[in-house]
Amino acid sequence: MPKEWILNSVMNRFQLNFKRNVGPTSESIRKCSPKTVDEWREYYFLRVKPREHIVELGKKLYVKITEVIQSEVAEVTEQDCIDYMIDRTFDGYMTEIQTVYGQLENMLGVKIEPAPDKWDRLFNVDFFVKIGEKYIGLQIKPVNDRIQLAEIFKEHGLQIKTHKEFTKKYGGKVFYIFSVKQDGKKVIANPEVIKEIQEEVKRLKQGIIIWRI
Repeated sequence: MPKEWILNSVMNRFQLNFKRNVGPTSESIRKCSPKTVDEWREYYFLRVKPREHIVELGKKLYVKITEVIQSEVAEVTEQDCIDYMIDRTFDGYMTEIQTVYGQLENMLGVKIEPAPDKWDRLFNVDFFVKIGEKYIGLQIKPVNDRIQLAEIFKEHGLQIKTHKEFTKKYGGKVFYIFSVKQDGKKVIANPEVIKEIQEEVKRLKQGIIIWRI
């Protein structure tokens, strides 16, 4: 089992088992429907990839394990292992707060939770903030070269009805948060929405009822 884990991990890491290297294996084995491994090998070498190609991939995998991985393992120190046991928790935490909803939680000081699938379908809501028995809806939209703000505003116009239905049912408004990547990190493109959400949180905490949207 340890040997198989090593083989599989290294093969995945260096993408040696990707379709471009080994061909459509899943599709091919279904077409072959082999009863033995020898039958599968014969079919594979005849119809998918030649034996010589697989031998070369196997040799490459061996070099990766015995040279590359072994060299990397040799660089790992006892202190690296000790630090990793606790540091990985911090790294995971930093990754989380770098996401848009993590930034929102930090700025708003409230818990933000993923919306149920039903809310996504009915109200176009990705996340929510619970204030007492009321809910605020959040929809996060990534903006890039292919997804322009104009398109998102058009989509928002089509979703206003569902957002009003959410407000009528759960008491809080739905807010759009635009997400863009800057220097490899996700940031909020419309930071003014933070103040709007803060005001809505305050309003719900004070128990004010929306009579007209």
